Amino acid sequence: MASHDDVTYLHGFSDTEQQRLVRQARLAEGIIFRNIDYRGAGHVLEVGSGVGAQTEILLRRFPDMRVACVDLSADQLEAARRNLGAMPWLDGRYSLHHADATDLPFGPRSFDGAFLCWVLEHVPSPARVLAEVRRVLAPGAVVYITEVMNASFLLDPYSPHVWKYWTAFNEFQHAHGGDPFVGAKLGNLLLAGGFHDVTTEVKTFHLDNREPAQRKTMVAYWEDLLLSAADNLIADGRVSAEDVAAMRREMHQVQNDPDAVFFYSFVQARAVVY
Repeated sequence: MASHDDVTYLHGFSDTEQQRLVRQARLAEGIIFRNIDYRGAGHVLEVGSGVGAQTEILLRRFPDMRVACVDLSADQLEAARRNLGAMPWLDGRYSLHHADATDLPFGPRSFDGAFLCWVLEHVPSPARVLAEVRRVLAPGAVVYITEVMNASFLLDPYSPHVWKYWTAFNEFQHAHGGDPFVGAKLGNLLLAGGFHDVTTEVKTFHLDNREPAQRKTMVAYWEDLLLSAADNLIADGRVSAEDVAAMRREMHQVQNDPDAVFFYSFVQARAVVY
């Protein structure tokens, strides 16, 4: 999460949630990092670095890279310190900074690359974040941004309690200053922010009987994702404990259905600073 201005973080900061973020990064690594190319980028800024799950992947995939990690949550940074510190082969290749993404503690042209993943959905002003990212990037720097497009989610068999919960999930985020559909807006945001060579790619998890084991894993993970918001949604009056239980029953039914379908698309943008 990059900024707290008028935003309640949907997922919370529990140990369970921090572990979920690590699992999420590993589950989606193949599709997120397909086509990401940081060759030539020696010092990369990661905004909203959280528990360091994506940091580890960046450093593993690009062995000549150093990463400056920025997050507003001290709890998430402490988790990142533990997670990355348990990997001594990464020593000296990353730094952790407690800062707001709209006021980065770096001078102009400090980095030759930037990475944002599942961050802009949680901030009240993505344009302000991107303006600050652009300020600290050197000419020729490349930025990759991966973001949600939650209108794309589909489960089969039809699961009305899951849909009710998913609607509440997205409405909570929107009402509290986030944007669960920001992925579709990345092109406009980057162009308005003065970035060049802007491209976007829609990436999709489409899991059915062709990959039953992966489908089962994804549906089980998605239940954990939905549950991460349960306390906030109940406290906000958007769902009840009974709604949560009904959602879980349907997720289990889908997970064990021999003909289930899971579908979710998100958007990845690439742009360059001149």
